[in-house]
Amino acid sequence: MKQQLLFSPSELHESLKKGQCTVVDCRFALTDPAAGYRDFLEGHIPGAVYAHLDDDLSSPVTVNTGRHPLPDKNAFATFLARCGWQAGKTLVAYDSAGGVIAARLWWLMKYFGHDCAALLDGGFAAWQSAGYELESGPATPVATNPIELVARDELVMSTTDIPAYLQGQNNVLVDVRAAERYRGELEPLDTVAGHIPGAVNYPLQQNLSKNGCFRSAQQIRDDMSALSKDRTSSEVVYMCGSGVTACHAIFAAELAGLLGSVLYAGSWSEWIRDPSRPVESVQN
Repeated sequence: MKQQLLFSPSELHESLKKGQCTVVDCRFALTDPAAGYRDFLEGHIPGAVYAHLDDDLSSPVTVNTGRHPLPDKNAFATFLARCGWQAGKTLVAYDSAGGVIAARLWWLMKYFGHDCAALLDGGFAAWQSAGYELESGPATPVATNPIELVARDELVMSTTDIPAYLQGQNNVLVDVRAAERYRGELEPLDTVAGHIPGAVNYPLQQNLSKNGCFRSAQQIRDDMSALSKDRTSSEVVYMCGSGVTACHAIFAAELAGLLGSVLYAGSWSEWIRDPSRPVESVQN
């Protein structure tokens, strides 16, 4: 049976009543890493556990990595066990930013071999607007035993592979950062502004309606198909600032039936670690 990718608030509410899913709160602010957990303690979906982007969904930063390296498989397995998740059980992630952080958890589940994750459409705001109850304070899940995870390396591209990839006639590297960051007009998070020469821009907000919910699968498919032209989705690599929000574009592509896209996990913040790598912007 095909995995459900999006849950409405009412669908999630019913699933929780039946004990059919694990819910994970991924709210996070890049400019204030402690804010998400503070918000969680103040109020969250009943039964939800909290995932911290830096601590749970990433590995420690090194001098050669971007800002959010992929987590170690054993550390991620321990995190899932701490959440009370069991293999085969649906995991539903949400945030307060249209799913741009929660999609990282969705993608990591897929990367580690478990296509059983979904997003709450509209996130925390949609749950509140639907009038469902909240609970406050720390989570108290019943931990499970960690399971062995195996990474699907075909879903990731490394920095060393990017130059050769861009030489391919049918390949397309899609940068999902805001247009002004792509153009190099501003850079609020990294030390260098601009983009990788040859990359095209598709701001991830194009996947969302004004209410923070995903646009229809057909609308997303039309936009992404126009972007990639005659390339298949398996020839498309998505990147962002640190390999987090690009997962949102991969989620949207799958929602639209465009399967097989790849993540440039290091993304812009890793590319610029080496000053010899080329950079393009409106200024040069």
